[in-house]
Amino acid sequence: MPHDHGHAPIDPNSGDRRVAIAIWANGLLTVAQIVGGIFSGSLALIADALHNFSDMASLVIAFAARKIARRPADERMTFGYGRVEIVAALINYTTLIVIGFYLIYEGGMRMIDPPEVMGWTVVILGGIALVVDTLTAMLTYSMQKGSVNIRALFLHNLSDALASVAVIVGGSLIILYDMRWVDPAITIGIAIYILYLSFTEIGGPIRTLMLGSPPDIDNEAVVEAMRKVEGVADVHYVHLWQMQEHEAALDCHVVVAAEGWSKIEEIKSAIKKRLKEEFGISHSSLEFEHEDRAHQYADLYGHGNASEKEKTNVQGNADRA
Repeated sequence: MPHDHGHAPIDPNSGDRRVAIAIWANGLLTVAQIVGGIFSGSLALIADALHNFSDMASLVIAFAARKIARRPADERMTFGYGRVEIVAALINYTTLIVIGFYLIYEGGMRMIDPPEVMGWTVVILGGIALVVDTLTAMLTYSMQKGSVNIRALFLHNLSDALASVAVIVGGSLIILYDMRWVDPAITIGIAIYILYLSFTEIGGPIRTLMLGSPPDIDNEAVVEAMRKVEGVADVHYVHLWQMQEHEAALDCHVVVAAEGWSKIEEIKSAIKKRLKEEFGISHSSLEFEHEDRAHQYADLYGHGNASEKEKTNVQGNADRA
């Protein structure tokens, strides 16, 4: 299966403008919600403000990451700077998790003794927050399809919009029925939803930073495709990883049959062409071994110490003799 997400690229400058607008909108909203939350006594409003503040911080991180990611490779970063967006996404999700647990704690404390809450202030600021959250989500929607960094932001904003709806509903219930317990209950609900989104999405950035193989590429199919190239006897020491979010890479040892040793360049071209066309792997580093001198106990994946295995096997044979 090709490693191709099929997303049309967003113009970098246009994307930067969208993120900048979202930063300012969320910054102003955060200040308004914190002031309003303190004034009205609403923890749900402050919870939504903290979530919006994390959005603003996430937007700033993402904005900087987008700028840094465009730098070309140099002597310090020979793979380039593209992975900084993966780091930014991990920071954003981790921040959300911390905020989620904090809000559950605060909401639980207030459930025991619900304070007085000014419902109208909650409803008005919740409505303003919903407009800003919806605007920010719209600005980042088309960008999030091709970037884990921006996807983290989009999910922040989506959860914010839902949280704002909950805040409005809670404020309305306080106005109509003086149900003060609703405010901390909604806070806990917002926190649980934040944690759900964060734990669901954080695995992707962690996998990439841990040099995990691309999730949408079948490793076994890649290995079999290389083995089927004429002149290839076997492959081992296979490494598959993502250099950047949408750039898969491979390196491995290729064992060449004796009769194909004189055609190494042709075999190399055939392997690279197959990797590119069938799996979208454009970066591959191949080391060739003659089948008569190939490692006999090499692992298929990783870089296990074949020489140690050979020594162990020889020693075992000597002991049995």
